[in-house]
Amino acid sequence: MRLASRMESIGTETAFEAAARARALEATGRSVIHLEIGEPDFDTPANIREAAKSALDRGRTHYPPFPGIPELRAAIAADTALRRGFEPDPANVFVTVGGKGVMYYAILALVDPGDEVIVPDPGYPIYESVTRFVGGTAVPIPIRQSNDFRLDTDELASLVTPRTRMIVINSPANPTGGVLTAEDLRRIAEIAIERDLVVLSDEIYSRILYDGEEHASIAALPGMADRTIVLDGFSKTYAMTGWRLGYGIVPAWLGHGFGRLLINSVSGATTFAQDGAVEALTGPQDTVDAMVAEFRARRDLVVDGLNAIPGVSCLRPRGAFYVFPEISGTGVDGATLADTLLREAGVSVLAGTAFGTVGRDHIRLSYANSRENIAEALRRMRTVIEPLATSRTGAR
Repeated sequence: MRLASRMESIGTETAFEAAARARALEATGRSVIHLEIGEPDFDTPANIREAAKSALDRGRTHYPPFPGIPELRAAIAADTALRRGFEPDPANVFVTVGGKGVMYYAILALVDPGDEVIVPDPGYPIYESVTRFVGGTAVPIPIRQSNDFRLDTDELASLVTPRTRMIVINSPANPTGGVLTAEDLRRIAEIAIERDLVVLSDEIYSRILYDGEEHASIAALPGMADRTIVLDGFSKTYAMTGWRLGYGIVPAWLGHGFGRLLINSVSGATTFAQDGAVEALTGPQDTVDAMVAEFRARRDLVVDGLNAIPGVSCLRPRGAFYVFPEISGTGVDGATLADTLLREAGVSVLAGTAFGTVGRDHIRLSYANSRENIAEALRRMRTVIEPLATSRTGAR
């Protein structure tokens, strides 16, 4: 028996594999602090849970319309008008099973074998994985700490070729917490229009911003709504990871193909979960504000703590709930340090190379964990990292 040859090109999301290794270590009796998974540690707000329970009691257990229930599509369109500065027709809103569905359908619908997709490096690994899976070529655009974890738009322009079909952007970003500026978005839009490209704009962390930062969507810029696919969902903002609900806002010309792919894969997202999502968007937002405030406190705790460890340099992210510290001062690369931290300190983090080659000298930490656990993780990390950095300095 054999697998289809296409399976050789598909990648994975290393966070889940790292979490499995950490749980295996825990099963032996070791204490492990999990900073690898990008999952809010909060429970889904009570009003959202109650809405889904009520939907179950009303018998909302049948097939939904494949693009999503009308109430949710309308709520997404209204929320988009409020928070993104453009109002899509609800007919162009598609509810998917998780945000990954939007990535799959967009790339499957638009990328032919040999086409190129420009993806952030470091960036969410599924962009590259799906591109390769359909026979496309993922072209990395470096995202460097020296540029505040923003892409260089001149460098982006230089990577566009006659084979380029799509640009993927993610702001606020996983794994860096970087946020693109209004000028960055304006220039990316110019490139897309000049070269007739589609933009997949991953905005899943759009509500998790700090220090007065306001979200801007490239789709709101002139000429961009018709060539942008906006990806968002409920997992991060509303702590609804297990509900598996995302959505895409697509140009009208893409709607038919997008819908066909949705029908061919999942038929539709869970009906009563969508009822909960309506409440998420239209109900009180105070729990979101409280979660973001807590994330901000955790961000400051982890950034200050990491920068106090010799050999580590960590930028203060402007969004999401990750840090991507540079650790070359330890004398080892990110993969080696991540393995050492788990084995010797019981702290589970990800190697920067889980997100691309640019992250070789980085690790990623998710601060979606309690302040108590983060403080203990920092203490443990220092016991491993400080001797490495001191040894390296002494060797010089």
